[in-house]
Amino acid sequence: MATATIGAVRGAVQVTADTPTDLLGSTRDLMRAVLERNGLTPENVISVLFTTTPDLHSAFPAEAARTLGLVDVPLICAAEISVPGAMERVVRLLAHVEWSEPRSRLQHVYLGRASALRPDLAQRGETRSTTWSS
Repeated sequence: MATATIGAVRGAVQVTADTPTDLLGSTRDLMRAVLERNGLTPENVISVLFTTTPDLHSAFPAEAARTLGLVDVPLICAAEISVPGAMERVVRLLAHVEWSEPRSRLQHVYLGRASALRPDLAQRGETRSTTWSS
């Protein structure tokens, strides 16, 4: 990368069921998609904040990021507030990254049904409506 600045990229995925396998697999798909879509490697990631809706508690999403090589990256997991009518079983992330392009070129990634959380991005073709394979 050329001279790096700092950018932030968002993402979300809806988990099928609150099991460690589903939660970690979906989180891994999301993290991988954020990296690939933005041409990033684990070395470009400064930190990641993961949040989960209150109905997810079977595993820490950060565990999935570690399996993708983010072993020296500060990661934190937090629970979101319960909001009536909110989408269920959602993992969200906010990643701070080294980035050499204008911030407007960062692509936020909303996988599967979570793309409904950002219809503005879906209209611009910036979300994926299918999940990524492992």
